[in-house]
Amino acid sequence: MPDNFRRFTVDDPFGRKWDVEFRWQQNAISIRHADAIDCKYYASTGAEKRELVVSLPHTALLAVAGQAGRELTDAWVIKLAGLHAERMISNWEDLDKAVAVLSADEIYGYNRALEETAAQAAAAHR
Repeated sequence: MPDNFRRFTVDDPFGRKWDVEFRWQQNAISIRHADAIDCKYYASTGAEKRELVVSLPHTALLAVAGQAGRELTDAWVIKLAGLHAERMISNWEDLDKAVAVLSADEIYGYNRALEETAAQAAAAHR
């Protein structure tokens, strides 16, 4: 899991390293008339470049935030989307889509991964 969700490196299944950079986060209602939050990433191997857009439906974000007892924040959304961008490259999935829309189950899974990482970091500092 990246330490920095704004700039990180991912290995793809073909042995290439991708530098991934977060570019923007925007309410999709203003650009696609969708009740979602979109996060855009630029990914590059140097020779190849891609734009990745990860869309997180607002209703699913609210459900996960409510279950987790947390606020819906920009930083949290960037982390969730960043985990999917990492998965897209490392598994070479969803790369054919102009916008990868996450399911509620995917958002739950990414949030669980974030919570587990935070718990491990807290335990290491004890």
